Amino acid sequence: MTQNSRALLSLLLLPILLTGCDADKEEGTARTAAGLDAAAKTWGVEPELVYVTEVSGYTVFQESVGAYEGEFAAAYRSKDRETRFGLFVDRRTLTAENCSEQPLGEVTAKRVSCERDGDAWYRKAGASHEYAIPRDGVVVRLIADQEKVDRAVLREAAKAVHRPDDTELAELLPAGNDADA
Repeated sequence: MTQNSRALLSLLLLPILLTGCDADKEEGTARTAAGLDAAAKTWGVEPELVYVTEVSGYTVFQESVGAYEGEFAAAYRSKDRETRFGLFVDRRTLTAENCSEQPLGEVTAKRVSCERDGDAWYRKAGASHEYAIPRDGVVVRLIADQEKVDRAVLREAAKAVHRPDDTELAELLPAGNDADA
């Protein structure tokens, strides 16, 4: 086969190969959605509320994952288990007008300060601070004690907030729990 023939064959096969890749991607997305629906049902939350994040030096504490007062919740702790932050997702809205009016976690009697940081809000009240990220009709909140977890860690977590893929979903579930059941 000449070099021109090989090049032509490669160009003819490219659309087939790309279509095959898209099929795998769509199949993977459908598999993730089915697993997410089953996992959310197990936790007693709506699938739209399930989000995860990634922060260097922190992992999700599997036993913390689930429903908390109608929200999705997960705790992330440092490898040395000395520090932790919480991820909470709810359907409330967060705007410049209502940001300081909404309580920050369990801190209800303290004044809440709000500062815009990109697409997120950095909020403080008492000894607690959080990043709140409005996203697709929900608000993802990353909250911690100011003395134990610094703002840079929460900011990194806020930038990495996303919907879980199959691998991340499996990490949220207790061992032996099949989300596809």
